[in-house]
Amino acid sequence: MTAVFDKAQLTSVSQPSRAGVIYRSIKNYDHNEGLSCCFRQWRADHSHCQQIHGYALAFRFVFATDRLDENNWCMDFGGLKEVRAWLHEMFDHTVLVAADDPMICEFERMAETGLMNLRILPAVGCEEVARYVHTQVGKMVKADTDGRVWVESVEVREHSGNSAIYQETRHAEPPI
Repeated sequence: MTAVFDKAQLTSVSQPSRAGVIYRSIKNYDHNEGLSCCFRQWRADHSHCQQIHGYALAFRFVFATDRLDENNWCMDFGGLKEVRAWLHEMFDHTVLVAADDPMICEFERMAETGLMNLRILPAVGCEEVARYVHTQVGKMVKADTDGRVWVESVEVREHSGNSAIYQETRHAEPPI
């Protein structure tokens, strides 16, 4: 049996898809990736989360595009080496604290003595880490794909029971 395609319905991969059509692909960096880091959520005065505690983080990226590349791919996973390296630089054996943590001087002192690899973020907490990662990886993906692909969402998992997702909605251009 031979499949017959209606050539009128096929579009070139370099052309935008029909209005409202989005392609997505997903990349996971699981808990076994080795992204073990510690947090401190200093504002959580009602919780033990105000103390330094750690997780082997996992990340789930959803990439999106309205047109596939020359290989008919949304995102070339082989092109994510920079993203993986950045995740390891940020989250492998590091301590994350917020820029406004009242104990920041103590953390900086410990980092200067070599007791920790300190990463100061605008804010911490799973939701804020997801937003920060979304922003940083989004810049890399935009540059690597000339704006063809965007990061639709990032999920950060502390463990199988806790995760947070940051998502931005990109509205398609209205049809002409």
